Amino acid sequence: MKLNLPPFVHYYRDRHGKAHCYFRRRGCPTVTLPLPWEPNFRMAYEEALSGTALQKQQIGKSKVVPGTVDDLIAKYYESKEWLALRESSKATYRNMLEKFRAENGHRRVASLDRKTVKRMLANRASTPAAANNWLRLRILMRLAMDENMRDDDPTYGIKPYKIESDGFKSWEPEKIAAYRAHYPIGTKQRLALELAYCTIQRRSDLVRMGPQHIRDGWLRITQQKTGVDVGIPVLPELQAALDAMPKNNLCFLMTDLGRPFTAAGFGGWFRDQCEAAGIPIGYSAHGLRKAGATRLAEHGATDHEIMAWGGWTTLAEVQRYTKKANRDRLAENGGNKLLTGLKPEQKSG
Repeated sequence: MKLNLPPFVHYYRDRHGKAHCYFRRRGCPTVTLPLPWEPNFRMAYEEALSGTALQKQQIGKSKVVPGTVDDLIAKYYESKEWLALRESSKATYRNMLEKFRAENGHRRVASLDRKTVKRMLANRASTPAAANNWLRLRILMRLAMDENMRDDDPTYGIKPYKIESDGFKSWEPEKIAAYRAHYPIGTKQRLALELAYCTIQRRSDLVRMGPQHIRDGWLRITQQKTGVDVGIPVLPELQAALDAMPKNNLCFLMTDLGRPFTAAGFGGWFRDQCEAAGIPIGYSAHGLRKAGATRLAEHGATDHEIMAWGGWTTLAEVQRYTKKANRDRLAENGGNKLLTGLKPEQKSG
């Protein structure tokens, strides 16, 4: 079977028939990868890809002026705290850090007093979630103290903005039905919905799923964000969508150019498909994860069962998704007891 390999991946068999797989990119070290059909291939590939990006960021580091924000961020990229982060977390942090570098790279770290930091935060008040993410620069200030660039942490005690939100909008059954009616079985768009709704996994894991992850009616994958090994029974609606699609790729979801999606790229593509199907703005792939968890709760699954299905690591995360469904279920159970139970005077008589 011919393999559609991601960019920079080279696969071959030697004269003894042994398979080999490498990541090779000009100007970067060669990285040995697992074989394309092995479960950990996608994660290893993404680590190699982001590692080369980081290496390119470090080019020109010798031009950095000591004691500046540029210098501090370069040191952070070499710290054990950075190296301990998962690749998905690195991508999030890097995005924030590089924006901060672009605006303040020339500043001396010692000049960032509390008043300046609070003003920078206030400038982002119109987008509270983004402002709170920006406060992650606390990690830089702690490193600055360790590196003797400053004696205090100017972010200490600054509270994040309170956000009144239930998070991602959960898909109602009628929205899911409308999407399914627009995209029949056999389309990539339909498969994307069934993968998200039936597996309740994050985008970063949806784009890595492929035939190699399914065996004996179960889909098993190691989550990129948490490292949790998840086993999920393949539901009939997902199996029907899979059976109708080609099986010659390492990933179920491929771009029109025949390459695997990135998590961000898939999110944008899926939003376009939703718009074409008449699904209102605000309904996302992550909203299907929430809807899938809610469906499990409505069918009587316990919080621990839902936690195992979705790969969450704490009950608090699950309950954030399922609290309404659990309240409705408890109210229904209470109502049934009230309607079917006997009154105290009936019991005594």
